Amino acid sequence: MSGEHMAMKRKGLAAIVIAALSCAPVSAVAAECKQASAIYGDRDGAYELRFSPITSEAMTSTHQFKLSALKSPVVMNGYVMSSDDPERTMGMVMFNCPDGDVTGADLDACMVWQGFVYRASANGGLDNLQSGDSPAAEKIVFPGLGPAIRQSSAWGDGKAKVAPWDVLDFKGCAQ
Repeated sequence: MSGEHMAMKRKGLAAIVIAALSCAPVSAVAAECKQASAIYGDRDGAYELRFSPITSEAMTSTHQFKLSALKSPVVMNGYVMSSDDPERTMGMVMFNCPDGDVTGADLDACMVWQGFVYRASANGGLDNLQSGDSPAAEKIVFPGLGPAIRQSSAWGDGKAKVAPWDVLDFKGCAQ
């Protein structure tokens, strides 16, 4: 190889290294985004979760979101709220719930998943999901979400056909 070719190869390698190092880590990007605007995805690229700000003071929820099964028409609605004794963030995911006054049986029929919702750090630490004005979590954990979707009305022909992993990674921030 000529000296000129080696120099060009080194410059190209240096450019790749500089570009890789200049990319902000996920934790820095997540910290710049508010939880109420954060977007997450599962490891297989089959689901997207988008938080949105709560606009009604009458809401008892601390967060609201839409969970979409990509490559299908399925869009589920979700809410997170605080519980006491012990303090935890509880979540629920629903599909095709009726509008207006609903009975407990109506809610049971459209409930896809209920449980604790955790924020996870890059080092694996778990904590409650913070308020909508807080920096976005790097990861969100919905224990048992995948199996619950498989057992729900959101699963089947013309609906979701892939169950998500229980950990969703920060992907971006809604504008």
